Amino acid sequence: MGQGFEAVFSQYGALLSRVANSYEANPAMQQELLQEIAIAVWQGLARFKGDSSVKTYILKIAHNRAVTHVASQVKRIDTHRYESEELGSDGYHSSAHSPEIASSQQQSLEQLLNAVRALPLQSRQVLTLSLEGLSYDEIADVCGLTKNHVGVILKRAKQSVIQETPHA
Repeated sequence: MGQGFEAVFSQYGALLSRVANSYEANPAMQQELLQEIAIAVWQGLARFKGDSSVKTYILKIAHNRAVTHVASQVKRIDTHRYESEELGSDGYHSSAHSPEIASSQQQSLEQLLNAVRALPLQSRQVLTLSLEGLSYDEIADVCGLTKNHVGVILKRAKQSVIQETPHA
């Protein structure tokens, strides 16, 4: 499978950025995680055997890297990072017609991302992959789960996010 890193990152860079964003609230840490993911994908492409799609393969790498990143951050206990409520820019651009609508959309997006980030790691991973359009089979492959377990986790994750996200 002769896709080079530049072609893969050109095609899937935005997807990998969204993965980083779903795991990290801090914009600087999002960039750090995205760089870690990019390096892991670059290294992993040499081992790609074509057993799955390139998209599924790099998502597996990205999510594994993100899980490792989050685990290492938890161990560092960076308390001042969690005291800040500001999210800053999240890489999503709105084409809103007024500042009020843009602010409302940004606030809704931040609430949704906070609810997703509050999920346990496995639920966050399954939900994020689902939002990226992967099938239950593809999610099961990326996460090392059964298709049925993916369905159960996804249902619970969606219920949890709905409960955590204020409705207008």
